[in-house]
Amino acid sequence: MDLYQNKVAHYAGALDKINTKYNTISILRLLSIFICLICLFYYIKTDQTTYVVSAFLSFVGFVFLMRIHSILAFKKQLTSTLLTINKNEISYLKREKIPFENGVEFNDFHHPYAYDLDIFGEHSLFQNLNRTATFIGKKTLANQLLTLNSNEAILENQEAVTELKTKIDWRQEFLALATICQDSKSAFDSLLRWNTIKKSPLSKVLLTLSFVMPALFFGLLIAYFITDKGILIAYLTYVFIANSMILGMAFKRIQSEITQASNIDKIIKQYSLLVKKIENETFQSKKLQDLQQQLLSNNAKASQHLKELSELFSSMDTVGNFVVVLLFDGVFLYHVHVLKSLLKWKENYSTELERWMNVIGEFEMLNSLANLAHNNPGFVFPKINSEYKISFSDLGHPLLNPASRVGNDTHFYPQSFVILTGSNMSGKSTFLRSLGINMVLGGIGSVVCASEATIHPLPVLVSMRLSDSLSDSESYFFAEIKRLKQIMDVLEESPTFVLLDEILRGTNSDDKRNGTIEVVKKIIAQKAIGAIATHDIEVCLTTNAYPDILTNQCFEVEIRDNELYFDYKLRNGICQNKSATFLMQKMGVI
Repeated sequence: MDLYQNKVAHYAGALDKINTKYNTISILRLLSIFICLICLFYYIKTDQTTYVVSAFLSFVGFVFLMRIHSILAFKKQLTSTLLTINKNEISYLKREKIPFENGVEFNDFHHPYAYDLDIFGEHSLFQNLNRTATFIGKKTLANQLLTLNSNEAILENQEAVTELKTKIDWRQEFLALATICQDSKSAFDSLLRWNTIKKSPLSKVLLTLSFVMPALFFGLLIAYFITDKGILIAYLTYVFIANSMILGMAFKRIQSEITQASNIDKIIKQYSLLVKKIENETFQSKKLQDLQQQLLSNNAKASQHLKELSELFSSMDTVGNFVVVLLFDGVFLYHVHVLKSLLKWKENYSTELERWMNVIGEFEMLNSLANLAHNNPGFVFPKINSEYKISFSDLGHPLLNPASRVGNDTHFYPQSFVILTGSNMSGKSTFLRSLGINMVLGGIGSVVCASEATIHPLPVLVSMRLSDSLSDSESYFFAEIKRLKQIMDVLEESPTFVLLDEILRGTNSDDKRNGTIEVVKKIIAQKAIGAIATHDIEVCLTTNAYPDILTNQCFEVEIRDNELYFDYKLRNGICQNKSATFLMQKMGVI
């Protein structure tokens, strides 16, 4: 918190200084152009050379000040964004608000755990993690949260996150550049669409004319200055008209290229700045070095190629400017040459463009995980094993307030499956979600909310929060049966980490009890690891038949001073206390 507050003070002071310079340059810029006009006026009036020289110098000064003004405008925007980034972190840590996108568009109700574990949506894991600003960054983070990495990839991510955790200035500057980018799904999709659409090259006739006609124009122009023959001016006019007609031959093709990727030159320029930020940094971890290496192409850096593409699109956009078309195309077929260069760029780098974008996305995803590690110094990286050993010390839910969060020790060996009991509100569902979310975080190479952890990364399968699907004419009960079938199908392929919360609630108690017991038996027969929460004590007795695999654990509730007291601490054994009758009596229900 103190670090972010110091940064807010630093950037607020820096922004004030930049604003002062910015406003001063703005005034000087207006003054220089005013002086230029005054000097031109007096030159016309007096015909003195001094005024011409003064006007020229004033104009040069104006151009110079314009350049400084542009630099300061960018610095102003960047510093303002950095100030906002740090203010957002303070608001987040104070738990005043979560000022980050929630990724609700990525929610998948058919995914094995996305909906049940609140991976996306308001107050979700994604929203708390998300420190991305480009569409590809957001998409990469979302995909990562839905995917289990290999052990090797997990360890590489851990190493990368450990390094980025300490590079807070670099991470924030990268996020600021990405934020300024104002990227969107539509801009990203239009760029990829332009990149993937292959078209025939320009005709040899058009290419030949693009060189011959400008050469002819300048040849005639030079000849006119040498010979002073008036007929050459007529020839120049004919060539000028011919060039305009040649532009017309390529105009549809030019319009097609612009339409496929309209108004993205500024976004591509920001992409180039993001890539340059990666290229210029020194990294030690293997993954970050590998990502950095992917930005080299033909002995040149990707940032240079992206900057070139941005400039080509910017030049192409001027085809709608009548003055530019009249002067530049009539003389040397400017837009035909730009089109040729644009098609050449696509031919050379189209296969690499998407890879460069993916590198940006990977860095934004890793920066988000590094920010989680930085903001939570008590979180740890789990030790990775391939022996199906899973254990957590002081396990908690990473999204709960640290001041009130209660941690629990739990392990899944030698017994691999837990039957969990406890009254409503005692903490069963929160504990199951804590297990699930931390297994997801551990499986992507992130820190987890625990003081110590050991995991064998496994696919996570959850049945906790299902709903009636009116659009599919599907009842809650049938939706739950489908989810259980999905779990069983995956279990047949490989061991998984399974979390079940009060399954088969849509049937009578005997049917529910028998069905739950059979589900437990089948799950452990497939060597699943995990836990099931239940209120049925008879389900707990299943442990008697499988003492080497099943174990009973519980959350208890106490009545103190005529009030329910929950300590949210996990205990061994079966829950003994009940709260429903007491609570209904207290509230006058019965």
